[in-house]
Amino acid sequence: MKSLDLDVLSMVVAVADAGSFVRGAALVHRSQSALSMQIRALETALGKPLFVRGPRNVTPTQDGQLLIAYARRMLALRDEAWASMVHPEVKGRVAIGVPDDYASSLLPAVLRKFSASYPKVEIQVIGLPSHALAPLLKDNKVDLACVTRLKGLSGEFIRFEPMVWAAPPASAAPPGREIWKERPLPIALFGVGSVARANAIHALERAKIAHRTSYESPSLMGLFSMVEAGLAIAPLARCAVPAHLQQLGRPHGLPKLPTLEIVLARSARSNRPPCDFLAEQILAELRL
Repeated sequence: MKSLDLDVLSMVVAVADAGSFVRGAALVHRSQSALSMQIRALETALGKPLFVRGPRNVTPTQDGQLLIAYARRMLALRDEAWASMVHPEVKGRVAIGVPDDYASSLLPAVLRKFSASYPKVEIQVIGLPSHALAPLLKDNKVDLACVTRLKGLSGEFIRFEPMVWAAPPASAAPPGREIWKERPLPIALFGVGSVARANAIHALERAKIAHRTSYESPSLMGLFSMVEAGLAIAPLARCAVPAHLQQLGRPHGLPKLPTLEIVLARSARSNRPPCDFLAEQILAELRL
């Protein structure tokens, strides 16, 4: 009987969730080459491909989707078994705040693992911009917050996240139209108070590139809708940009954007085991 290594299955799931081998490798803290080699070896053993490999992203094959469904169940059962032995009495409630761009890209895998390991802990996720979460931490209305570092907001360093200009898919643009070359440049931005917004405006002003705000919203999906429609480009954390959008920078005549510093901030009343364990999980999973 052939064995299915749970560590390799976790790599397969990570690639499926991330949509790329590079981002998948980061999720499981492996090099891209090591991850690719392990998945290739599994495909060879199974005698069938698990992913369709494209130039910018990968998608599971039909066989890959079947294996991924089994893998999720096997990994969840492993985590549940471990939790029942190691953390049987951890219970309570944790409120964590996180902006849209990090909630959609960084937190899902972490929270899924945490819930499997600590099934008796109730998690409440509050999705708000970083600057809106700062007062909630001060008032103890959230226990933890995974946010962009702001002036006056202390937190434990997680990682530096590059920013890029997200642009419409090449296939969606009319022939000959490259919206990032338009002047004034149409941009879609988060609301006032956003570090990403301030970074983008300052970068464009330093580069003396005329621009106009064609859309403003606290919602990441709102920015995506404008970009996908070909009506604007958006300055975003690279981790939040879906694989089907283009990522632009200096080679396209656009200014380089500063990196974002992601931190884990805690309220004064978060000194409780459920909060401690979730904080440990976030730092262990997301640090690069």
